[in-house]
Amino acid sequence: MLQHLMQMSPSVYVLASARGPLASMHALDVMWVSFYSIGLLLVSLLIISAVRKWVHNALLSFLLKLVAYVMFFIGTLLMVLVILTWPN
Repeated sequence: MLQHLMQMSPSVYVLASARGPLASMHALDVMWVSFYSIGLLLVSLLIISAVRKWVHNALLSFLLKLVAYVMFFIGTLLMVLVILTWPN
């Protein structure tokens, strides 16, 4: 068994050690997913802050907040998937 592991390339070993929903993806692709999720969280924060400060129309405020909360939910879900895929 040990000889079999030593013959494998390091990238195969890293992919084999990762578990979770994104384990079939390459580690750099999982990194990009984490960057996208951080970006979604940041943009949703900026939208909510801007709406609270500058938007006074109730309908427009509701629509922008809805978009921001959906972005926040998607970013949070992606980050949870990245964390669950963390290699052991």
